[in-house]
Amino acid sequence: MAMTIHVDIVSAEREIYSGLAELVVAPAELGEVGIAARHAPFLTRLRPGEVRVKVSDQDTQPFYISGGVLEVQPHLVTILADTAVRAKDIDEAAALEAKRQAEEMLSDKSGRIDYAKAQAQLLEAMAQLRTIEKFRKGR
Repeated sequence: MAMTIHVDIVSAEREIYSGLAELVVAPAELGEVGIAARHAPFLTRLRPGEVRVKVSDQDTQPFYISGGVLEVQPHLVTILADTAVRAKDIDEAAALEAKRQAEEMLSDKSGRIDYAKAQAQLLEAMAQLRTIEKFRKGR
């Protein structure tokens, strides 16, 4: 049996996942990171994207996070996210609509919009859609 590490994924609303895993892959600010048991402690910010929790060789659970913080201790990984959702629970229609609205806002050249906010909304919607797509391919 492979060595495991305890993983907690928590959103602002509730705990999304708590259990043992062989590996956790998360979208850190400077690139994707993989964490296994006995990893060196560190703390980093997370970008919007997919978190994969490999429970066993046959079971990998994908999650979408909107960003947050990752804390790693030798036997514990904690992800604190503003929003965290299991990939199977993402509302694809809402993500597509959010993407459309953000693209529409970015195409408005009148100067009446907050471009940084529109870009952030577009990135978040695209990350949700990529997570859904990867989830469907992995099934």
